[in-house]
Amino acid sequence: MSLTVRAEQRGDVVVVSIAGELDMATAPQLQDQITDQLDKGHSRLVFDLAELSFCDSTGLSVFVRAKNSSDEAGGLVRLAAPQRGVLRILEVSGLVEVLHTYPTVDEAVAGDSAAASA
Repeated sequence: MSLTVRAEQRGDVVVVSIAGELDMATAPQLQDQITDQLDKGHSRLVFDLAELSFCDSTGLSVFVRAKNSSDEAGGLVRLAAPQRGVLRILEVSGLVEVLHTYPTVDEAVAGDSAAASA
């Protein structure tokens, strides 16, 4: 399976939409997009996971690196709309506690203090 990554500016936040499978073979594609956004000075990132059907540990590490890099730049990383399988991986790994997860992209962009699992 392949991965599609799109970025869209929404105010001071960049929404990175990810579709397909995020694994060892496709993770570099997402990492390149993240690096590009950070290089442009965009450190406030929301990852739209609504169309992400699979994520392995390599994919999770990309999100963690994005959070660390974004934090260093004074930004933030939020996850939005994960499908049940991806949400389960985040829960089992404990990352749902570290990577703020919202039920919708709009809520993640708004950054309501009600960060909650989808």
